[in-house]
Amino acid sequence: MIVLDANLLIYSYNRGSAHHAKARAWLEGTFSGIEMVGLPWQTVSAFLRVMTNQRLPGECFSVEQAAGIVDLWLALPIVQVLTPGDEHWRLLRRMVVEGRAPGPLVSDAEIATLAVEYGGVLHTADRDFARFPGLRWVNPLS
Repeated sequence: MIVLDANLLIYSYNRGSAHHAKARAWLEGTFSGIEMVGLPWQTVSAFLRVMTNQRLPGECFSVEQAAGIVDLWLALPIVQVLTPGDEHWRLLRRMVVEGRAPGPLVSDAEIATLAVEYGGVLHTADRDFARFPGLRWVNPLS
């Protein structure tokens, strides 16, 4: 399973990003493939938060436009929303403590935990994920 981090989605939809073309091609290939794609709610909310924030540089969508994009993702048969399971707290605690992930890194720890819970590989352009024990991750843009 491919687990998505928000930065790849943001790069894919922000035409002003230096990573846009490569990220967009990768995302289109991923969504048209056969491998399951795990979408954490944290990833969805980060996409919505960034892509609808008019104070940030780059492309901005209306709330309706951004929600429509998420609707399209969720309608794909290969997309599965990832929700915490019975082992979530044990794994999240390990990610936060052993990964030394205070403050804003807790959100990354949550995504890492879901990737481990579902046996997936996190796809991200954020090297901070290297800190999390047991997480398999790859940067598809490198």
